[in-house]
Amino acid sequence: MLHTLKRWPLIAAMLVMAFAFSAQAEIVVPNFVPLVQSAGKAVVNISTEKKVMQRGGLPSEMFRGLPPEFERFFEQFEGQRSARPRTQRSLGTGFIISADGYIVTNNHVVAGADTVLVNLQGANGKDHSLKAQVIGTDEETDIALLKVDSKTPLPFLAFGDSDKMEVGEWVLAIGNPFGLGHTVTAGILSAKGRNIQSGPFDNFLQTDASINPGNSGGPLINMEGKVIGINTAIIASGQGIGFAIPSSMADRIVAQLKANKKVTRGWIGVTIQDVDENTAKALGLPEASGALIGSVLPDEPAAKGGMKDGDVVLEVNGKKVDDSSALLRAIAAEAPGSKVTMTVWRDGERKTLTIQLGERNLKGGKKGGQIEEENAPALGLSVRPLTKEESRAARLKPGTGLLVVGVEPGKLAAESEIQEGDVILSANLKPVKSVDEFSKIIREDAKKRGVVMLQLQRQGQTFFRSLPLTDNAK
Repeated sequence: MLHTLKRWPLIAAMLVMAFAFSAQAEIVVPNFVPLVQSAGKAVVNISTEKKVMQRGGLPSEMFRGLPPEFERFFEQFEGQRSARPRTQRSLGTGFIISADGYIVTNNHVVAGADTVLVNLQGANGKDHSLKAQVIGTDEETDIALLKVDSKTPLPFLAFGDSDKMEVGEWVLAIGNPFGLGHTVTAGILSAKGRNIQSGPFDNFLQTDASINPGNSGGPLINMEGKVIGINTAIIASGQGIGFAIPSSMADRIVAQLKANKKVTRGWIGVTIQDVDENTAKALGLPEASGALIGSVLPDEPAAKGGMKDGDVVLEVNGKKVDDSSALLRAIAAEAPGSKVTMTVWRDGERKTLTIQLGERNLKGGKKGGQIEEENAPALGLSVRPLTKEESRAARLKPGTGLLVVGVEPGKLAAESEIQEGDVILSANLKPVKSVDEFSKIIREDAKKRGVVMLQLQRQGQTFFRSLPLTDNAK
């Protein structure tokens, strides 16, 4: 009994701590009601209409059993006779960013639309629609800016700073999923910097707040009521996985659309790729990081600034570049004509280049006979010099490069996705002009490093492939 009494103070302290922890846990659970009431008024439903030609006709079953020429005749006749205009409608979401009626949404919500209507929340819950003008769109980031004329000032949302958001913070999504207007869902910021291969500037925020078709263009809001993302994409086969354009990118795009009705981006004129472990080893890089320059286009800003094939960009204006996507975003974020400072890795050391940017513009070889072919069994490929005609077609100087005329399945070249018809321009950054030169590089430099990095040209594109040499290759 005495022993039990001595333990009561310890038990009491533990109970106090448990109750305190429980109370603290209840305090941090957010109350979304004030946030929904204040932010929800600035979220709008967007409906679009587009005229399309629909072809109709007799059921296809009626054509079965007829000779093919009769089927084609009747199908063509019916299609022409029954062609008629049809109104195609779609729904999406947007949010007001200024009292005078500027609205942000996704480009894919309004792309090709003949009419865009914005449905706003009115007093006493009564909604009303206004016709919107499309001010400008940016297909590459899937952002559109609209404008409505309202007789009274409109409630609006301000952009926050997505870069300062931490994974795990609470977020709120408001949208129009499946036509169910002003639907609110909550969750957390699941991840940052996601690349889902939807465009050249992918850098999405990921959230588990429910996002569905119709949510596109709606805001992802932090607990301060600021927009930190534009809800844009989902994984159809997944649950609780939605993606939003970060406000750090969207804010700049919207500002350009508002000022100029279009977006301009910086350009240096190179092909780029990520740096893998083998490439880092071949170049003597401390880590597999940065953006590898596959080729420098003649007379473009990078060439004029002294950049070379095989350089690895490590920093832009002092900010670290982790991969090729990061380099693309960093350059695109700068204005054409501006100068950027770039730190590159070349010949085992860091160098600084200053490059004046151009403007990004979206509108902007066959295998011959077996001549002097030589096998490289260690790599599993066969190469030969290019003919004059092949050099001309590839826009190469005569005597430059070797044509890949054979790739052995299961060998290093095949595993590295080297294909017949590729042109090898260099090996370990040493120009390749003959089979003998290529073989010597493999025997000496590549053997010493344990890896060979090939610069290849394929269908006008230049890139690198690094092949780790096995003991058999040595």
